[in-house]
Amino acid sequence: MRTLQKFASVHANVHYHFNHERHVVDRQTYKQRRSAALAQWQALVS
Repeated sequence: MRTLQKFASVHANVHYHFNHERHVVDRQTYKQRRSAALAQWQALVS
């Protein structure tokens, strides 16, 4: 059970970091947000 809670916690944080509701924003804004999120992720893992 502890492993599942840990996984769910990490998964939620990563999911919300990258989920920008593509259907709500225009393509240019979506691409900018995705690029920013990817850059932050790369900085965290390096």
